[in-house]
Amino acid sequence: MNDPAPARELAIEAIALRKTFGTLVAVEHLDLTVARGEVFGILGPNGSGKTTTIRMLCGLMAPTSGGATVVGCDITTDADTLRNRIGYMSQRFGLYGDLTVRENCRFYASLYGLRGAGREGRLDELMQELDLGTRSDQRAGTLSGGLKQRVALACAIAHHPQLLFLDEPTAGVDPAARRSFWKVIYALADKGTTIVVTTHYMDEAAKLQRIALLTRGHLIALGTPDEVTRQFGLPTIEDVFVELQRRDEGAAV
Repeated sequence: MNDPAPARELAIEAIALRKTFGTLVAVEHLDLTVARGEVFGILGPNGSGKTTTIRMLCGLMAPTSGGATVVGCDITTDADTLRNRIGYMSQRFGLYGDLTVRENCRFYASLYGLRGAGREGRLDELMQELDLGTRSDQRAGTLSGGLKQRVALACAIAHHPQLLFLDEPTAGVDPAARRSFWKVIYALADKGTTIVVTTHYMDEAAKLQRIALLTRGHLIALGTPDEVTRQFGLPTIEDVFVELQRRDEGAAV
């Protein structure tokens, strides 16, 4: 399988990345490249290895074998440096409900080493960029799902990460909030931030620049959404996803 990543500097290069848990193979010899500034998706049915892949690429989980370089850092030997260069946001991002929006952002900015006037200036930018200014003093626990999502994103990008991992970030959020969220994501990409996302929403997947499809830990397709649908001979990414689910369910019987 040829990897059609543009001939640009790479944000991610994974070679034969493998992760096992006892006899369970979660990810099997994954070869993958993502260019800097790309908006890239890792898709697949539940249990396909998406989250395990992201956790390894974040330096949060050591691979069983193989390796990867992410924004210039080896995921095994440079994990501490790596975590200062990336942002990570999941559907269960840990906001503190009793803290205000700004206090949550200040806390996470402090974890990444921002201090004093520089930190407060960055918080001002985040409140404006993510349209949170009028909610700055509101307790996070009282926000709607869409607003919590925006606050979580603000916390994840407080330190200007070179690469942002988004693991099912819009799960359970209404369509209007999802649309607003993706406008912000593409604005970040336009400024040079690399985006890697997992999603079960096929309308989101169809808008990604390139996607990798995983099933039962194996990479089975890689390319633009149009290239992947042509590979499967199906009209939409949603049809491809349904076909993968059908295959996985059949293999499990």
